[in-house]
Amino acid sequence: MGREALVSESVARRRVVNPVDVIDVFVYVVVLNLAIEYVPVVITETFTMSLLTAVLLKVVLEVVVWAKDHVKGRFKAATTTPGKVGAGLLLWGLMIGSKFVVLELVALLFADQVKLGGFWSVTGLLLLLLVARAGVRRLLGAPDPAT
Repeated sequence: MGREALVSESVARRRVVNPVDVIDVFVYVVVLNLAIEYVPVVITETFTMSLLTAVLLKVVLEVVVWAKDHVKGRFKAATTTPGKVGAGLLLWGLMIGSKFVVLELVALLFADQVKLGGFWSVTGLLLLLLVARAGVRRLLGAPDPAT
């Protein structure tokens, strides 16, 4: 094994955060700040708050995408109609409930410094975040685990 391979392996072990995740947060900051500019119900007091909100959204979306993939696996594995209906309802509940989780976490962690509006504005924001993330990943040639 050459010196370059050892250095590369050492750097990979020390890396705490995946570069794709950092890019995702940057994309989320841009989308969030555009929403702040153009959607009156989306408000953050400072850029720091929008950055922290983007990190929170990144974490929540990763958990939601993981849970969605898990439930989709259960849906595909279900062999009975009640199993498919149950998994479908679970998926629907996850998609709806995640918006309320985002709203409550933002309210809990940031109080009056960050407002994302209501259910519909958060739904639109989260869809835009996912579309922007997929677009940037495609542009950069990074794999998009959400697809």
